[in-house]
Amino acid sequence: MQRRALLAATLAAPALPHALRAQETWPNRSVSVLLGYPPGGVTDFGARGIVDRMGRELGQTLVVDNRPGAATAVANNAAAQARPDGYTLLMGTSTLAINPALQPNLQPRDPVAALTPIGTVFRTAFILHVHPSLPVRSTAELIAYAKANPGKVNFSSSGTGAVNHLCLELFRARAGIDVVHVPYRGGAAALIDLRQNRVQAMFSAVQEALPAVREGATRALAISSKDRVALLPDLPPVADALPGFNGVFWQGLFGPAGLPAPIVARAAQALAVATRDPDLIARMGEQGVVLEVGGPEVLARTLAEELVMWGDLIRSQNIKPE
Repeated sequence: MQRRALLAATLAAPALPHALRAQETWPNRSVSVLLGYPPGGVTDFGARGIVDRMGRELGQTLVVDNRPGAATAVANNAAAQARPDGYTLLMGTSTLAINPALQPNLQPRDPVAALTPIGTVFRTAFILHVHPSLPVRSTAELIAYAKANPGKVNFSSSGTGAVNHLCLELFRARAGIDVVHVPYRGGAAALIDLRQNRVQAMFSAVQEALPAVREGATRALAISSKDRVALLPDLPPVADALPGFNGVFWQGLFGPAGLPAPIVARAAQALAVATRDPDLIARMGEQGVVLEVGGPEVLARTLAEELVMWGDLIRSQNIKPE
């Protein structure tokens, strides 16, 4: 028995140094970065800019693999089930924190257990804007108007469970107002109806709202993030009227559970170089996107906090998918 155990140990021994060497030399071939969104749009644009810069830092090609579907669960679950060797990563987003409460049948049900955080990529806020016919010029005035006219202000969104819809629900709950949610299939259609006064208000992604605001087709009241944005430095946060309000869409880089620490560290270092790149910061800033430098701990904390925040909101407001 002892001889058999010794032989087994001897045969297994070379595997450990080999595995360690593989981690130390990562990456020695191209890396696939899964993204749960189709090509085009700010999420895809941001992912491609980041992985290109990371690839130059790592000396290997990183390829964005667009796998839209099931509220990003197709990409999320594929990444969670991949081998933890560093050659399949995930550009995860806020949906990782939303899906477990909104659509608990989607995988992964527990993204904290299923994925390894590598680092933060970006965040982008939403502009709270209204049709100019609405007699309000600030968040406080909008709240007062809605309270005086319960059920008469229609808020559009890009779809039930989208972050801009959850911003509305957070706004409604914090302000104690009665407004009507009108979900659309995408932000573009929702914005068209806001322009035409079929709905009166909306939280829109910065890059989507800016043309309408600059043309005077809509009136910007506030920004959904706790901080102001460079493109609209005079636009106050919603939090000025509702302290603590903060609703943003974020993106972060993940690997499968069990991703070795040396690979996490190397990927996080390359990601930090990318998110500090002045050219990339400027290009993303033009889209209303703020690159964020944050390692695994920061991303893990963001995911954990938003699982609680959005989960509590979805359950308390009884939000159901369309």
